[in-house]
Amino acid sequence: MHELSLAMEVIELVQHEADKNGVSTIEEILIEVGDLCGVEADIFQSALEMVVKDTLLEDAVISIIHTPGKGLCSTCNKEFDMKNRLDICPQCQCFPSEISGGQEFRVVSLVAG
Repeated sequence: MHELSLAMEVIELVQHEADKNGVSTIEEILIEVGDLCGVEADIFQSALEMVVKDTLLEDAVISIIHTPGKGLCSTCNKEFDMKNRLDICPQCQCFPSEISGGQEFRVVSLVAG
């Protein structure tokens, strides 16, 4: 369950940024999780909610943005939604030549208290 280790890394990142900026509490954190990044967003959010006790994020609102996967087919030039990395173009049944969305996993913003 790598979502737990990612949750702990997010807490470390937040603590580092808070120390660097002289912040003692965080009111809100916004995290982007792409459908194709290999992280189960619901499990990650649950893991984050479990490990925030006694941290700057203990009382913070945790918001997760889900970014859909997008593929670009070089054969027919169609952009299409992807739920997993092995999805094929619905128009010509080819694999995408480029994945243009859904690989993100990042802290987008922190709101200090």
